[in-house]
Order: sequence, then structure tokens, then C-alpha cells
Amino acid sequence: MTDSPPSYRRLGLVGQPLLYAISIFASLGVFLFGYDQGVMSGIITGNYFIEYFNEPTAGELGMMVSVLEIGAFVTSLAAGRVGDILGRRGTLFLGALVFTVGGAVQTFTVGFWSMIVGRVVSGFGVGLLSTIVPIYQSEISPPNHRGALACMEFTGNIIGYSVSVWTDYFCSFIESDMSWRIPLAIQCVIGAILAAGSLLMPESPRWLIDTDKHVQGMQVIADLHGGDPDNVVAIAEFEEIKAKVQDERDSGEARSYAMMWRRYKRRVLLAMSSQAFAQLNGINVISYYAPRVFEEAGWVGRDAILMAGINSIIYVLSTLPPWYLVDRWGRRAILLSGAVVMAFALVATGYWMYIDVPQTAKAVVACVIIFNAAFGYSWGPLPWLYPPEIMPLVVRAKGVSLSTATNWAFNFWVGLTTPIFQELIEWRLYPMHGFFCVCSFLLVYFLYPETKGVPLEEMDAVFGEDAREELMDNESLASERVSLLSNSRQHSKSSRQSWFRQLLNRENPGPSYQPVAANDE
Repeated sequence: MTDSPPSYRRLGLVGQPLLYAISIFASLGVFLFGYDQGVMSGIITGNYFIEYFNEPTAGELGMMVSVLEIGAFVTSLAAGRVGDILGRRGTLFLGALVFTVGGAVQTFTVGFWSMIVGRVVSGFGVGLLSTIVPIYQSEISPPNHRGALACMEFTGNIIGYSVSVWTDYFCSFIESDMSWRIPLAIQCVIGAILAAGSLLMPESPRWLIDTDKHVQGMQVIADLHGGDPDNVVAIAEFEEIKAKVQDERDSGEARSYAMMWRRYKRRVLLAMSSQAFAQLNGINVISYYAPRVFEEAGWVGRDAILMAGINSIIYVLSTLPPWYLVDRWGRRAILLSGAVVMAFALVATGYWMYIDVPQTAKAVVACVIIFNAAFGYSWGPLPWLYPPEIMPLVVRAKGVSLSTATNWAFNFWVGLTTPIFQELIEWRLYPMHGFFCVCSFLLVYFLYPETKGVPLEEMDAVFGEDAREELMDNESLASERVSLLSNSRQHSKSSRQSWFRQLLNRENPGPSYQPVAANDE
């Protein structure tokens, strides 16, 4: 293979230990931007923070919180190209390094505008990390455990959020500016650990094979299967990836965004929609401004941060069931059930704030906890799993970069407008996001195919079309809509049923996936 063993082999990591080490490492990447998303929620309500920044307005608070998303949006668009050039591991290192620099600027800020600069720079790092980590995880993971490992990764994100909230709470007892500078400094330490750890992990075997580094790619695959280069399963996986890469090259088309849009429009739109509704469903109304939400409901000062901390623990626990369920129930069932519970919880939150009775404070806490639990079980982890699953290798980095950019664009809008809406439309803000939950339910029910247990190289079968058929379908938006609503043209007989009966019988919008047999060409 190579003259000297890779660093992870020197640590004794092969087979399952290597796979789980990679998952833990990837979770540290999402822990980082989970921490960053939550850290501002507690410090912006602190007296020393408010005094230092001369009692910032709702608009200024919204800008300090949400400007990170501008940086994340920019680099998430660039991350597709960067990930193809530097590789998945190199992009992880770069993202962690940039994030650490931004965190240092925030920690030693001298005023409003230096805080803005620090948040934007950290956003650059977050954009790279949030794009490349799901790609790296999906390309390393075996198909029968891919969903569970991605959900474990999301749990790392929410642990990061929870740690930030509790850090804010305990630091709120410090009677100085250190009450908000210490929580900001901790993210620098985490970023440095991630940057160092990225040098120890293996590169994605799919990226290695795609860049003609076949020997290294085969070595990583063999190591993931126990370290035996003659392992039959490892050799078969290597040959399948290699053949898929060659097929894409034989098509003769450049790997551009234009080609991706022309050939895989439906997949790109589905990937982008999953991330858009992850934000429109209201999670960052709670994540960014949980203490302000609880203050609005009647909890005051440090008690509001405490309630946010208790809520964050339940949020973490809610991310555990998908570890088991996502590869058994599938993606669709989890997304659909989560949207229903979230919609009811948000409407109930608005109702209790509207009637404003003595029980409102406790009722809002209960509603927020139910909402967060439903999100953590469904629309939290799955929009990070789904895009890299459905995009083909040749444009995976670019497709995921667009979906992640969509996340950060809507993330910015929610973060910026929430404090303004809290003052302008008050309790109506929560039913508004409940409406978006209903929209996401309809979107998944009618348009999202199931991807449970499907190897990445066989994802074309899920969409019922090869590359040529997909190109033809994408040339006419009208015909695409007809094909989606009629459960594909191959099932023309079923279209004779009444539309109502089709809706009742609908399980998966597309042909059923049939695994490719070992002797299939």
C-alpha cells in the first residue's frame, strides 16, 4: 500500500473502531457550530454584555447573532469547489482554522463592529465545516448504518448547543465582562482541537478514487472493513466506486453547476428544500433566542437562561431515538411525524402567549420542550443526511454546498428578523412558523423518495431514472410535476385510480428501490 502506515493505523484504528472514531470526530465538527449557534443566546441577555455594547437595539442584537450566517452562506457556496480541490479532510482543517481565528476576534472584541467582524470570520469557518462534514460522513459510512451515523453526528451538534447554554448560565455568575468573554473563548479551544484532529483521520475513499488516488482509496476502504486488503466486500466496494466514477467521466460533461442543474435539478431542489424548511420550521427562533422567548413568557434574567439550559438537555435526549429509527423506519416517516408535532407545539406556544394567564410561563416552557424534542428527532438531523445521500459523487460537493448555503440563507433571515418580529407581531410569530411545518409535511409526503439502506452508487434507482432520463425529465418542469404526482410514468396503470385513492395509498413518491444483485452489470 504505502511505505509508512497512516496516522490512524498507528493509533490502532481499523474496522469498526475507525468508523466510530471518524463519527466522533465528525461530531466534533458539528459540535463546534452547534456551540457557536447557542453561545450568543445566553450572553446577549447578560447585564455586562448589554452595558459593554451600550444597550444594543433589537436590530443590533439580531445583526450580532445572525451576521455569522452571511459568512457561512458565502463559504458554503465555495465549499463545493474547495472540497473537490483540497479534499474532504483538507477542507475540514481549513474550516476549523478559520473558525478559531474568528472566535479569537470575538473573544477580544473592542466594540460592536469588531464583534461583527469576528462573527463573519467564524461564519466563514462554519460554512466550510457545515458543508464538508455531512459529505465526509456519508462517503465514509456503510449504507446500512449511514443514517444512524449521521444522526449521531447531529447529536454532537446539539450537545454543542447545550454546552454553550450551560456555559452561559454558569458564567452569568461572574461579575465582570469575563461572563461573556469566557464562553466565546471556549469555541477557540474546540476549533484548535478539531484542526489538529483532522490531520489524524483518513481522507474520503470516494474523493481519493475520484482523483485517481486508487491505492490510497483502496487502503482506506480496506481499513474500514478491518484492514485486510484482500477482503472481498472491500474489493467489491472499491470496484463499484471506481466504475461509477468512470461512468461519469465517460459522459463527457464538465463537472459544473450548470451541468448539475441540468441533469439533477430535481435532486438539487429536494436537497435545498430540506435545509430551507429546517430553518423555516422555527428552530432558530428557539435556539438563538431561547432566553428571550422565556423572558417573553414571564421568566426573568438568569432564570430564563436556566430554562433554556433545561430545554437543551431534553433537546439532546431527543436526538438519540433516530440513531435506532432512521435506518428502520426510514427518512420519510420521521420527517412527517416530526412536522406534525412541531406544528402543534408552535401553535400552542402562540396561543398561551396570546391568552397571557398565570399558567403561561410554565405552558410555554412545556411547548418549547415538545417542539425542540420533535425537531431533534426529525428535522434536525435528517436535512443534513438527505442531501449528500441523494446527490451523485460527481457533483456531491457542489450539490451539498447549495443545500447548505440555503440553510445559512434562511438561518440568517430567521436570526435577523426574530427579535424584530417578537416586538412587532408578538405571539403570532409562533403560529407563522407552525404554518411552515405544515408546508414541510406536504412537501415530504408528495415529493421525497425514501433512501433508507440504498448504497450511494445506486441512488439513481431511487429516482427511477438513469442520467439520460433525468435530463429529459428536467427539460420540462410541467412534465416533471405530472410524473411526480402520478408516481412516475412507469406506473401509468395506477394513474387510472382516483386522485383521492392515490393519496391514501401513497407510501413513497417514486419507484421502489431494488438492490443491485452481485452478478448485475
